[in-house]
Amino acid sequence: MTGLSKMARVADGAGGAWIRRDRAESGNEHMSTTPPGPAAWRATAAGASASFVGIGLARFAYTPLVPELINAHWFSPSAVAYLGAANLAGYLAGALSARRVGRWLGDRRALRWMMALATLALLACSVPVSVPWFFFWRLASGLAGGVIMVRVAGAVLPYLKGERRGLAGGAIFAGLGVGIAASGTLVPLLLRLGLSRTWAGLAVLCALLTALSWNGWPRPTAPAVPSAPGEGQGRPVRPARLRLLLVEYALISMGLTPAMAFLADFVSRGLGRGSAGSTVWILYGLGALVGPTLYGLLGDRLGFARALLLITLVQAGALAALAAAHSLPEIAVLSVVIGSYPPGVVPVVLGRVHELAGRRPEAQSAAWGRATVAGALSLALSAYLYSYVFARSGQDHRTLFLIGAAALCLALVVGAAARFARVPAVAEEEAAHHIAGVRGASVRE
Repeated sequence: MTGLSKMARVADGAGGAWIRRDRAESGNEHMSTTPPGPAAWRATAAGASASFVGIGLARFAYTPLVPELINAHWFSPSAVAYLGAANLAGYLAGALSARRVGRWLGDRRALRWMMALATLALLACSVPVSVPWFFFWRLASGLAGGVIMVRVAGAVLPYLKGERRGLAGGAIFAGLGVGIAASGTLVPLLLRLGLSRTWAGLAVLCALLTALSWNGWPRPTAPAVPSAPGEGQGRPVRPARLRLLLVEYALISMGLTPAMAFLADFVSRGLGRGSAGSTVWILYGLGALVGPTLYGLLGDRLGFARALLLITLVQAGALAALAAAHSLPEIAVLSVVIGSYPPGVVPVVLGRVHELAGRRPEAQSAAWGRATVAGALSLALSAYLYSYVFARSGQDHRTLFLIGAAALCLALVVGAAARFARVPAVAEEEAAHHIAGVRGASVRE
């Protein structure tokens, strides 16, 4: 019997509770366990499927369909832009309500039913009843995506080994990149069958993945001991830097919106290249495929703060170059680079949030929820801003790209400032107390 086991056996009262609480807060036991029920790889696959269905297809499949929605006279160009923004508004609502939905249904049920809602929304969009009908279902698909984005990491990551947090997060959010790639390759094939059947085909694919991942989610485990009052919330170790990170992520979300929403239309109608818009979107999807894993590994190697600054700098330059580009080869290369960013930045920001929020899963989940809300709010507001500018500027795509590049430059300024943000003394004391507690337990063992 180990020294720690002996202490746990003989400890009584507050001392015993302190030892057990210290072990729980250290996160080592919780992070090294495998998910009860499904294997770890199945839990990761379920997470990737959820991000694929709820965001990868439900949001990004809309972009290559924009020219067809206009050419088929389903909706006017301005209505198509506002309908695209409806998904982002729903995403904000989903991010805001995610914690309540998680408490009400539990993560397993919430993620299952949000995947089902996204599937139903895609099927409903196969019938162009009216603008309000389409708006409602685009809003519903965004709602599902927002809930999935907030809850999926907390449903899977705590049950995986935590040595490579960036890689693990990249694997889960790789579904975003796969969805973007699928929307660029699968959508053009489905469009040969007609616009309505394209929506229906996407819904069938989502229904299949929802069914396959249904039993892949880990079953939640009870905590080792009840948390003391106020302990579950967990004060961030670096709250000032966390607040600046939220601002930085909001600006990043604003910066990635123009290419995400208008790239295919820019090439198809803005440059008059027709079907080349779909080809460019495929290249955008290829970048999205490698983004989460590549950037996650970069975060593991450089640290998430440095990785975030580096990839944002590259993206700001790429977006500014896109605003001045005219040749298809140049746009093709830029599309791969820019496409890696929307899904790739997510595991990097997630890793940085976990660094700043402390070791307790409750605090990490709450902080990631706030970060997702900040990003969702920025996406929703900037989408309507870009739609307004697009309409008022005579559908000038280049103006949108320049605004996005400017937002990323501001994000760089905020990110650099966060590196020098002063850590409040109370937070430093809490971090030192936590480290001392862990070391004390090791010495007593």
